[in-house]
Amino acid sequence: MNEALDQERCYRAVAGRDARFDGWFFTAVHTTGIYCRPSCPARTPLARNVSFFSTAAAAQGAGFRACRRCRPDAAPGSPEWDVRADVVARAMRLIGDGEVERSGVPGLAAHLGYSERQLHRLVVAELGVGPLALARAQRAQTARLLVETTDLPMADVAFAAGFTSVRQFNDTVQEVFATTPSELRRGRRGAHGGPPGWLTLRLAARAPYAAEEVLLFLGAHAVPGLEEWDGTTFSRVLDLPHGPAVVRLSPAPDGGAGVTVRLRLGELRDLAAAVSRCRRMLDLDADPTAVDDVLGADPALAPLVAAAPGRRVPASPDADELAVRAVLGQQVSVAGARTLTARLLTAAGTPLPEPVGTLTHAFPRPDALADADLTAVGLTGARRRTVHALATALAGGSVALGPGAERADAERALRAVPGIGPWTAALVGLRGLADPDVWLPGDLALSKSLAALSSSDTDAATRWRPWRSYAVLHLWALAIPSLFTRPATPLTRAPDLPRSA
Repeated sequence: MNEALDQERCYRAVAGRDARFDGWFFTAVHTTGIYCRPSCPARTPLARNVSFFSTAAAAQGAGFRACRRCRPDAAPGSPEWDVRADVVARAMRLIGDGEVERSGVPGLAAHLGYSERQLHRLVVAELGVGPLALARAQRAQTARLLVETTDLPMADVAFAAGFTSVRQFNDTVQEVFATTPSELRRGRRGAHGGPPGWLTLRLAARAPYAAEEVLLFLGAHAVPGLEEWDGTTFSRVLDLPHGPAVVRLSPAPDGGAGVTVRLRLGELRDLAAAVSRCRRMLDLDADPTAVDDVLGADPALAPLVAAAPGRRVPASPDADELAVRAVLGQQVSVAGARTLTARLLTAAGTPLPEPVGTLTHAFPRPDALADADLTAVGLTGARRRTVHALATALAGGSVALGPGAERADAERALRAVPGIGPWTAALVGLRGLADPDVWLPGDLALSKSLAALSSSDTDAATRWRPWRSYAVLHLWALAIPSLFTRPATPLTRAPDLPRSA
């Protein structure tokens, strides 16, 4: 049990079946031997019969199995790992991206700059289990997704989920879900058996969540050949560890808080990484209540928050890609940035084995971009040199922007690249590293909104912490409402607030 959890507060959330806490912690019931999400509809257990764990892996490690009614492994992830910048949070982001499956715990530790023993001690001290147990819990979740959403043979499911043997797969499913893989498939629910070659999943979010708005924002920045937007579904190519994939994202059909995901993977073992990157891109693990409580208490932002509760920060599935696109977008319009990026994609991107609709290329990886001839892209000489310098730094590791990146170090390294200033580095933090507390200095749209609200950059630097990234989205919506589906108050009708508000 994680002693850092407030036992009384957790039990109140369970008694109230409060879905806002799903993913924040898990409730283990001693009398039944199962663990649940806080909103589980089953009868509320007595307080003396429960323990609380901050991760599903810790509950499993204590001998509890997942509830088959509330499916706790399908809950939104904890927002804590996106907010925090310490080594445990960075480790959790990397584990979620599949780093343990690719390089083992030694590779995870090396990625973070710690010894394997140090990392194990830090993670166990906070979460009660080590990195390997956390990765095992993720493998179980990936296996369940494949069992329930595909007709793949179980042996293929086992190896695609990261298990080293079918026996290990069977034993883990039995231990975690108290059933066999075959029984799990017979009892499956939701969408399955879609178009051949595609996996259909539903990714949960904490309400309120306006999927239409997030997808519109991504669609407005769609680069031909890499991304596609048809007014409802946003599609794009994902560059995953074992090859390119295509993802199609659309609002949940029942209007619930979540997104329907259709994936066409080159390698099934990339499923966990694809899901992790989609969740980050769509900001599905955010805690909208915590954000809105802070921003809504400010008189300047209160009307904007009330008009768009739960607004999210759309991110990129690949921070290296976002960094290059941020450079291409310096001092040009959104349309101009899309045009330049499409040319760069043609010049240096990786062609798909065959086009999927209008999608033709994966975004170039840094090593390919560093050596590419970009003279036909239409960049100025200075901008072209910046792209090459950035790609070289990313390929060489002097700029590290992966899920486990230390955000402050990443910003300093970016600003050391010639041609990258505070605005570009901050945009990479906001939409590349999914940092929830980033301000964009000198952004023209923000300046326009701040002037209408009688605020200033200095005010924003202090008043809206630790959720300045979300304040940025509210202010962008005010200045550029065409990027958002929900109505923003026109600038000419902004409230006349005193500067001290």
